[in-house]
Amino acid sequence: MRGVSLIILVIFFCGASSATAQFYQTTTAHVSFYSSAPVEDIEAVSTEGISVINADNGTISFKVKMRSFQFEKGLMQEHFNENYVESEIYPHATFKGEFLEKIDLQITGSQENTIKGTFTVHGVSKEREIPVILNVLDGGQRINLSANFQVACEAHKIKIPKILWKNIAEIIEVNVNADFQFISK
Repeated sequence: MRGVSLIILVIFFCGASSATAQFYQTTTAHVSFYSSAPVEDIEAVSTEGISVINADNGTISFKVKMRSFQFEKGLMQEHFNENYVESEIYPHATFKGEFLEKIDLQITGSQENTIKGTFTVHGVSKEREIPVILNVLDGGQRINLSANFQVACEAHKIKIPKILWKNIAEIIEVNVNADFQFISK
């Protein structure tokens, strides 16, 4: 199923490929989020993020299943999926955008960049600019992308009952770490 989703992402988000397009993919992106509140801290992790980068035109697409997030406590996971992000109705979080600066595949090592695009969670899309660090590895055969950004629950219409304001933060810290492999030219 991941392979089919990845092919759809390549076709839909990256557009028609030219004969020289350089595509990179991952199906195991590590996505975590952290909520720090007075009563308890909540952390969840998914290693099932899928993403494609077209290094030639600088586009990126990303998708993660909401149900793939694993919590320390099963009840937290249940509440997350049923009461907050409503995973049955809104099964994925997505990002579709482009790098503001061209990715230099000739330079091995770290490059700072920003991706600008549409971030959608809980059925609500917001334009975002997210700073990222890219590491070009193995002579351009691999790219590691890492990002850290915040998501306001209210901005995506994720309702937190007033009675739980001490349990769940209104601003959630999100971390992404993805290893992309070169797939075609």
